[in-house]
Amino acid sequence: MPHSSLAKAAGILGIGRANVKSICRDGHYLRVDLVRLEAELKTNKASIVAVSCGEVNTGHFATSSLAEMESLRSLCDKYGAWLHVDGAFGIFGRILKDAEFSAISKGCEGMELADSIAGDAHKFLNVPYDCGFVLCRHPSEAEKVFQNANAAYLSGGQSGAASIPSPLNIGMENSRRFRALPVYASLVAYGQVGYQKMLQKQVRLSRMIAGWIYDHPKYNALPELANKNDLLNQTYIIVLFSAKDDELNNNLTKEINATSKLFVSGTSWQGRPACRIAISNWRVEEERDFALVTDVLDNVAGKL
Repeated sequence: MPHSSLAKAAGILGIGRANVKSICRDGHYLRVDLVRLEAELKTNKASIVAVSCGEVNTGHFATSSLAEMESLRSLCDKYGAWLHVDGAFGIFGRILKDAEFSAISKGCEGMELADSIAGDAHKFLNVPYDCGFVLCRHPSEAEKVFQNANAAYLSGGQSGAASIPSPLNIGMENSRRFRALPVYASLVAYGQVGYQKMLQKQVRLSRMIAGWIYDHPKYNALPELANKNDLLNQTYIIVLFSAKDDELNNNLTKEINATSKLFVSGTSWQGRPACRIAISNWRVEEERDFALVTDVLDNVAGKL
């Protein structure tokens, strides 16, 4: 279940959307099938392996241990493939240390083994929307691709001593505003402890809502798991759900958003419409916001 931007990137680069293939296990929506992956790599057609770390619909992780990431790294090294992690949501889970969040911590393990990691500052750092970043363990690659060749006036007159690379030469844009400034300000303002406290509140609220939906007679908590504790342990900052009644479900997103108290994004799950609550805000207060969300959902369900 890759983010839609992955197929878009394949189209832009000329790889082709049709050449984006699933390497998930049969019967599981996200976990990596290492046997299937190696079969693709052996054909010499697969050159980039993308791993979802906090998948956009569910917030769940494609791996669950350091050992799995080490196996992926080993396969990529064996066949000369690039290992990429989509960490738009999941990268921030690295700061959660308590046993309460162990499933998230395990899903983040080994992320540093990737060749590149993509993230979104607006997901958790609460900065303006158009602020993404990429971390790469091969610092020279970006300059090889994006260098403004023969542009002496862009060199800044520096020579010899190492300097911070110009954004002009490590990214697609020649003109850009200072997106790093609000990120820097946020990092300085909160620090690791501040972000830990913030994210803990968001995860706890997400789990409170997911558990409530799981027990509700008119809603389905998604993915549908037989064990409620499994659902709660895997819940990160996204709650995916649908209404059991088809008529209500077809209008569920519209009905919820019409209250102007709660905004959900519409999506789909296994051929049916679904709703997605993404909790990513520094103002979260668990008890207060849980009461608001459940009141809205109860009222919407009561219209049936």
